Amino acid sequence: MVRSVPVLWFPPLLACSGGRRKPVPVNGILDLFQQFDGEPGVRGTLWCRDGHGRAATDDTSADPGRDSFPTQSCGSCINRAAVSYPLITYGGLLSWRNTGGSGMQVRLLGPVEVAVGDEVRPVPGLRRKAVLAMLGLHPGQIVSSDRLIDMVWEEDAPATALNTLQRHISYLRDLLGAKETIVARAPGYLLDLGDEATDVLTAERLIRAGKQASDPIRTIELLRAALALWRGRPLADVTPLRWFGEQAERLDNTEHEAMHALVEARLELGEHQPLIPELERLIAGRPLDEGLYRLLMIALYRSGRQAASLERFQQLKRVLAEELGIDPSPPLRELETAILRQEAALDAPTRVTVVATAPVPAQLPLATRAFAPRTRELAWLDAMLADSRGADSTMITVVSGTAGVGKTSLAVHWAHQVRRSFPDGQLYVDLRGFGSDAMVDPPAVLRRFLDAYGVPGHRIPAGLDELAALYRSVLADRRVLVVLDNARDVEQVRPLLPGSPGCAVVLTSRNQLTGLVAFEGAQSITLGLLTDDEAHDLLTRRIGADRVAAETIAVQDMITLCARLPLALALAAASCVTRPELAVGEVTTQLRASAGPFDALQSVFSWSYQAIGLDAAQLFRLLGLHPGPNFTEPTAASLAGNDVAAVRPLLAELIGANLIQESIPGRYRFHDLLWTYAFVRANSDESQAARTAASHRLLDHYLHTSVRAAMLLTPHRQPITGLMPPRRGVTVAAPDTRDAAVTWFTDERTALQAMVKRAAVDGFDTHVWQLAWATQDFLDRWGHWDDQVVNQLLATDAARRLGLLAAQGHAHISASTTYARLGDHDQAQTHLQQALDLFAGLGDFGAQAKVQYQLGWLSNRQGRHGQAVRHARQALRLYRAAGQPMMAARTLNSLGWGYALSGDYARARPRCELALAQMRHLGDLAFQAGTSDSLGYIHHHLGNHDLAIAHYLRALELYRGHDDRYYEADTLDHLGDAYRAAADAVAARAAWEQALEILDQLGHTDAARVRVKLVS
Repeated sequence: MVRSVPVLWFPPLLACSGGRRKPVPVNGILDLFQQFDGEPGVRGTLWCRDGHGRAATDDTSADPGRDSFPTQSCGSCINRAAVSYPLITYGGLLSWRNTGGSGMQVRLLGPVEVAVGDEVRPVPGLRRKAVLAMLGLHPGQIVSSDRLIDMVWEEDAPATALNTLQRHISYLRDLLGAKETIVARAPGYLLDLGDEATDVLTAERLIRAGKQASDPIRTIELLRAALALWRGRPLADVTPLRWFGEQAERLDNTEHEAMHALVEARLELGEHQPLIPELERLIAGRPLDEGLYRLLMIALYRSGRQAASLERFQQLKRVLAEELGIDPSPPLRELETAILRQEAALDAPTRVTVVATAPVPAQLPLATRAFAPRTRELAWLDAMLADSRGADSTMITVVSGTAGVGKTSLAVHWAHQVRRSFPDGQLYVDLRGFGSDAMVDPPAVLRRFLDAYGVPGHRIPAGLDELAALYRSVLADRRVLVVLDNARDVEQVRPLLPGSPGCAVVLTSRNQLTGLVAFEGAQSITLGLLTDDEAHDLLTRRIGADRVAAETIAVQDMITLCARLPLALALAAASCVTRPELAVGEVTTQLRASAGPFDALQSVFSWSYQAIGLDAAQLFRLLGLHPGPNFTEPTAASLAGNDVAAVRPLLAELIGANLIQESIPGRYRFHDLLWTYAFVRANSDESQAARTAASHRLLDHYLHTSVRAAMLLTPHRQPITGLMPPRRGVTVAAPDTRDAAVTWFTDERTALQAMVKRAAVDGFDTHVWQLAWATQDFLDRWGHWDDQVVNQLLATDAARRLGLLAAQGHAHISASTTYARLGDHDQAQTHLQQALDLFAGLGDFGAQAKVQYQLGWLSNRQGRHGQAVRHARQALRLYRAAGQPMMAARTLNSLGWGYALSGDYARARPRCELALAQMRHLGDLAFQAGTSDSLGYIHHHLGNHDLAIAHYLRALELYRGHDDRYYEADTLDHLGDAYRAAADAVAARAAWEQALEILDQLGHTDAARVRVKLVS
């Protein structure tokens, strides 16, 4: 078999030197041979334009300095200058023969035939051609006998079809010259002719190589060679059969894509004028192809025809509006603007990449007014910074000390003082190393920091080592201040250290982090108690100089009682400020009365708590039962068993006593030590019954608010069963829009997860499965799949304990979906089978249909498309029997999707179109998105790229309207494929980058597939 690929470029084979010719090696041709390195028996032949050849070399690693190729003129014809011409015309070919392998090829890019060496063997008979074409379109893959019969005989298969198929296979083996060329392998047959089994494979390989080539001349030659393999209409003599007609259309589109890429490469070489008539002819055949219009507009503009270029845009705009009811895509509109402005970038043959710059991060929190003037420590930090300037290492300082000693205040205060020394940014994170809520892990911090510097999502890796390396690379040659607050240990902070000597790091921790001192050369300072002067200064700032001067003894007593701890002094000072009628001495007397054999913080906490009113004190205690230090007014009201209006004054009283802080209007936060203290007081001062009742109200608050928010997210969702009214005293938050529901779920996600776990431990089983039900759509769409798995497993156990088989089955379905998202298909299958068994026992047709629907979805993800179609058919029958038209319409799309993934677009398209019409009639916006995506996929593979893009854009609009992050990314991925097929590389890359950013944020395994597309 001879395969021809074009010469990439020809340096002069004969160069003149003083009137004499001397040989010059053809190094460029060696580059082409390198592409096929490793294929056995590759020999090169250099051909002149008239077809005469001379042997080259089979050593693809030849020394470029040797004359590995003939350097004389042809000698076999009058075209003696052909081989020595500096850049041979595109007819010149470098052909190579693979003397290993079978030496035969099935040709499908024209009439179906077999080539054995130089001999072409026709294939007689429509069915035989169809059988060979079917195997040739799936080289190296098993095609089942059933599928062969379905595609070759369609609906007219005789009873003897299997025997006839076997006879056709036997004939084709004889035609190919060897039995082993078509292998019988259950449940069908496999064509085994090696990597170049068909001209389709060869063409696709050349097209890929051409698109990946960095040199436009190489791209042109490879694509021309690929296009030369088309001998007419693909599969020309089997297209009367429906499936083969669709495949012929696909191969026509492949040819068009190659032509599109060829035109783009020629445009890069400056061939804009000769391209204009060619592009006009191509557009006449494809009047909706935006990519061709883009190239024509550029060609016209570079030829000095700006007005004609803009007129072509208006022409496209009219056609799209009349045919599809849409406008040109954003990239094309941007091109129109660039042409109007005569932007210089359009004059250059190379593409210009514009990288958006992110704002310089300035993440330092607000410096506290109650900062104790740590003069010595501030001077020490200043000295460390001065010493680091000009050094070849990063400044790392560790500020350690006991709780409440003012570590964070010192670090933040100093960071604000020196921030102008770090013009490239200031990064801050609370690592929550000692809080009651979850510690922040290093990968999460690194992603946050990289995002702050505008690193695109597709560039952010998953592994910790890779994240840390990228972080150091981003900060290299930058002057950045990094504040790592409240660190637990060395392991938590080591990956967060930059490597640039222009950076500085300040860490705070209750531990001394000696490992950093020993191995990273960190400097350490232990923050002790305030001196008397510093404590006196702090109180002066907070209380006022006059009151301090008037009661010097009382002030000193307060300093002593507070053990010179900044947090304790701040709390005591807050009492003086909020109760100006009390003298400092009276406050001190009350503080002394509460003192006992406990530490200063405990003493001040106790005194501050006792100083507030009884109702505020009870609210403080009950807030300690909340699963985190952040809470809202409705949460506080539910814990108190009162309404929001009654609770607001109590919250204000707690703020005035410095026991809580209002972070934003309506949302509050404890200091972690005070939160722990509130929990201790709740357990000591509230009865078990009171604590249980408060917890029950809190669960009801989260459950009923979650249900309300869930129905805003998914309005057509079937309502939850068995939901009891909230207990008396429960305040249900009232998100009234979908956006408000999303915000509420986002803000409360951590608390919701904790409440599900607490409900399971405390025996509130009904709340467990109902909270899991209410949160599942949010967790699924926003990619919190690890949380979802935990919730649904707890829900299945809770429903089983309650004897609620239906609830148990639905939890199994949700668990299955989440396991599938995480790539664990075995667990997904197990949970669906358990759900099916439960619903079959209940005789619930609708629920059984839902399981069959999910089994079809799972089968498609596993590549078992025939099985997916069978499940979808069963689901459709069951939904119709259950009288659920909306779900039946959704399942009709699922059935069409299964056919589409099987390559049976003729069956897929009408089913998806009917599904979309039914969904529009029923007002099912949520699933119109999925059906539009299905139709986009179908039209893409039928070669209707403009229709495909239109459907994908509609799906994208709907998914974004519903904040369905995973399916938004999935559709962006498909949209990128369609843009690539339409030869719009810029739009394709933009779509894939957006998809990858979302998938990386979700931690989804599909990210790897999209990343490969971007790289290639």
